[in-house]
Amino acid sequence: MKSDIILAGVGGQGILSIAATIGMAAVDNDLHLKQAEVHGMSQRGGDVQSHLRVSSKTIASDLIPRGKADLILSVEPMESLRYLPYLSSQGWLVTNTTPFVNIDNYPEMDEVLAKIKEQPRHIAIDADKIAAEIGSKRSSNIVMLGAASLFIDIAFEALEKGINTIFERKGQKVVDLNVEALRAGRKAAEAIKAQLN
Repeated sequence: MKSDIILAGVGGQGILSIAATIGMAAVDNDLHLKQAEVHGMSQRGGDVQSHLRVSSKTIASDLIPRGKADLILSVEPMESLRYLPYLSSQGWLVTNTTPFVNIDNYPEMDEVLAKIKEQPRHIAIDADKIAAEIGSKRSSNIVMLGAASLFIDIAFEALEKGINTIFERKGQKVVDLNVEALRAGRKAAEAIKAQLN
């Protein structure tokens, strides 16, 4: 198995929690894992990206070559477009549709969504809305992880276990909300993917 994932968003949107959850699930399943340094965290609202590679075989490099990513998982729609050159011809783009408008010249959302829809394999969901509906606005990043889980070669139950481990110090209520967010994201993505088939 192999999953080469680009994580994208802006500072403060929970990219580290996504990476930690996937990493914990990978380690628990005796998989090899390499992650490039997360860039952009020093500035809240600045662009953030990381390369995350998971494999059943030894991984030589922590960087994903252009055109080789199996998945772009983005918690911000414009940021998803920034990394399209990394996506393989068979890869999936999974993105939140809620913008984080942190620059004066942020493009019109219609333009951004049109570019996303040009991708032959894409899932675009309003993760912020889904997170609010389950009563945890801060869990939109985990909603996105749930949506992307369809395209990560790790058992869904292992991701749930990873959430338990990552969030257990914050209490059972936080764990339960994040597990619910993960499941809600997965369900939303399954519904969209079924329409694409």
